[in-house]
Amino acid sequence: MRTLAIRTVRHTVGCALGAATALVELPLTLLCGLALLLAGVRPGATRPVPRPVRAVAAALLGIERRRLARFFGIRIATAPDDARALRYLAVRWTLGALGGAVAVLVVLGIAYSSLFVYVWWLSAVRYPLEVALSNLAGLMLLFLACQGVLGTVALEDQLARRLLGPSPHDALERRITELATTRAEMMEAVDGERRRIERDLHDGVQQRLVALGMLLGRARRTHDPARTDALLRQAHEESRAALVELREVAWRVYPTVLDEAGLRAALETVAERTPLPVRLDWAVPVPPPRQTGTVAYFVVSEAVTNVVKHSGATRVDVSVGRSGDRLTLRIEDDGTGGADPAGGGLTGLARRVAALDGRFGVHSPAGGPTAITAELPCAS
Repeated sequence: MRTLAIRTVRHTVGCALGAATALVELPLTLLCGLALLLAGVRPGATRPVPRPVRAVAAALLGIERRRLARFFGIRIATAPDDARALRYLAVRWTLGALGGAVAVLVVLGIAYSSLFVYVWWLSAVRYPLEVALSNLAGLMLLFLACQGVLGTVALEDQLARRLLGPSPHDALERRITELATTRAEMMEAVDGERRRIERDLHDGVQQRLVALGMLLGRARRTHDPARTDALLRQAHEESRAALVELREVAWRVYPTVLDEAGLRAALETVAERTPLPVRLDWAVPVPPPRQTGTVAYFVVSEAVTNVVKHSGATRVDVSVGRSGDRLTLRIEDDGTGGADPAGGGLTGLARRVAALDGRFGVHSPAGGPTAITAELPCAS
């Protein structure tokens, strides 16, 4: 309820600011229309819209883009040309007027719905029934005005994406480029994983197996029973250590618990195996799809491993939730911060997330804390 109220207030402020910009956009539209009309009656006119007008239009468009992003969460990826910008501003001032009207209605609704709070301090109330009816009418007006605000925001979204967003051809080309880039990055990430596995096997398990073979060879060559017994005990310990390291490598490649018990159990296992205290906040009512859960597991696992190795933190907080059709992850620590998003480990995580058309972010100011966030598609 509180989130809905905050969002409604933010949208209302955005509509009010849109009404203020509409006061500039309407004269600009009329000026552009006049310039076009004069160009139509003057033969040989090659630049119907003067440069100062285009400069004002570009400035207004920048204000509109910031307003849409800040108050409505509408972000347009591409910067349109002058013609599309002018076309957008020529139409948007009508929505600005509508937004101003609904913002005024919201204020009136708040004023009338809270009449009983302050009317007693202004004068003696002789007709309490009329005050109660005014409060009820104010609540109805506030409800309808809030619906008008939401409708205006939806219209703003459609208009901006239609007139400012990329054309279907441009969007398709950009999507093809993204897919090609993601495929190349995933191939590089897979090769990196293979190199890491080879390095773990070579530097860990292989070295222990070599040591185990040497101990057994020495045990076979010696004729002292006590010495033979000591060497066999060392070989036994070495075989146990090799088995532990082999299990660790297999776990890092792909944990079987992820398939057997699901993402939550796998993350709880990560928390148990981590030397630092890890608090897991799980708020996912329905288990995510297998592919999404796999990527989510590796994001959390690698992020927690990076915290242990590099951050100097004393605790880690892991939050897993679901927002609509997106699985949200947040890994936060109390370390020294300063993590480089372009580093090898974080780049690999970003590539994993991008392969599923997800979003990945790192916020790590100097001095901490470090927060790693990810959003993954989680359609049922």
